[in-house]
Amino acid sequence: MLWLSIFPWSADEVAAGGGGAAREADLATRCLPLAWWALQFTPRVACVEGAVLLEVAASLRLFGGANALRHTLLHQRERGWAPAFEALAWAPTGLAALAWSRHIRAQSAVRGEGAAQPAPVCDDATERPLADQLDALPLHTLSAVAAHRPMLERLGCRTLGEVRRLPRAGLARRFGSELLQALDQAYGLQPEAYTWVTLPDVFDERLELPWRVDSAPALMTGADVLLRRLQAWLMARHAGVRAVVLRWQHDFGARSAGAGGELTVRTAQPAQQVDHLARLLAEHLAQTTLLAPVGELALQAVDIEPLPPSVWSLLPPDVSAWSATDEAGARAWQTVAERLSVRLGAAQVLRPMLQDDHRPGHLQRWEPVCAEQLAGVTAPMRVAEPRAPYGPHCPADHTPQPCWLLDEPQPLSVHQDRPHYQGPLRLLAGPHRVESGWWDVAESGGAPGALGASGGSMARDYFVAASPRAGLLWIFRSHACGWFLHGIYG
Repeated sequence: MLWLSIFPWSADEVAAGGGGAAREADLATRCLPLAWWALQFTPRVACVEGAVLLEVAASLRLFGGANALRHTLLHQRERGWAPAFEALAWAPTGLAALAWSRHIRAQSAVRGEGAAQPAPVCDDATERPLADQLDALPLHTLSAVAAHRPMLERLGCRTLGEVRRLPRAGLARRFGSELLQALDQAYGLQPEAYTWVTLPDVFDERLELPWRVDSAPALMTGADVLLRRLQAWLMARHAGVRAVVLRWQHDFGARSAGAGGELTVRTAQPAQQVDHLARLLAEHLAQTTLLAPVGELALQAVDIEPLPPSVWSLLPPDVSAWSATDEAGARAWQTVAERLSVRLGAAQVLRPMLQDDHRPGHLQRWEPVCAEQLAGVTAPMRVAEPRAPYGPHCPADHTPQPCWLLDEPQPLSVHQDRPHYQGPLRLLAGPHRVESGWWDVAESGGAPGALGASGGSMARDYFVAASPRAGLLWIFRSHACGWFLHGIYG
């Protein structure tokens, strides 16, 4: 298992030896926006002692490894897509990751880097044995040990390793079993159990403002906090929002002006990144007048739509159709194709082009995506027009063509005038005559070939045949050479 610990920016820790359930619940509430955001990386996310723990071993491969995931986390924070955090550390157990992140967070505060370096990162912790990671950490890094820090220091203990070397029976009698259990869980000797964070079915979050606000534009400071929570909620649910309602409540001393007010903002398209919503909300608030000072905000998402997953493909697009609907996407694909052509060679990056030819094996032709990068000039080709789907105007004897064609037709054995391929073949449809190809013969100046495998004149009768073992096959009969297998149906 591999755990990742993240401390939200300016999150207070649980006081040593106390704090109570109310204090821990308050810290868990502060961690919820970061925990919701983290759900896009793993479903196993927990809020523990003011930090967010992620168990990422099962999903690490999806993000390219620990180093790639680290860069993704920092990149999203720098772009403003994630709630701000100030510590990030890896370890094989959850409590070990929490202790290590708490240690580097304290070191950053001692060096005075709290504002200059808001995200100290520890990556080498996973490269050392777990016992070596924890033995050198000070007592305050593990809350169960920090609760008894004064007494342990009088006993001469300054690190977790020194505490662990004390007699276990004496530790249990003097400090209780909770200290030994926390040490065993941190060192991987006992299993850990956490309550995983789950998303609410609806988004309706409240925020108490630190001071009373008299002007509507100043509400954007608190609204931004709620919008970032909404963005984390939407990203975890893979959804977008079309409408949000911002509500505010007046201060208790000004209830004569009413309980509060509200403002609804709508968008034409479902949005997941809330920057556009924030701009629209700021414009509306600039035209709003508050009737009394505001002390509390609430944000509700009222129109949620699931977003389809983004599908990236290296297959060449239909540029004429794609450019009309997604010009930026067409340009991005062309940029990637040109870079690959320069790196690998123009002759190595190809795309299929539909040809104006009715013969199997000649319906398409592979051409360089960036033909201008070739030293020579590409021979002219006949590009086919889009064909209408099969319908009543098509020939009655037309047979469907298979998905897989063999590079060269394979001769079939014949017994009692019946072709065989893994057993006798039963003809289901056909014949469909494919003939001619004389123009290739005229251009090359050569003699027509019997099969026309590499171009030239041909005369074949195609059939759909059933094999007792191989399934549906596409075969043809050449009156000069016999029966051949040319394709296989899916």
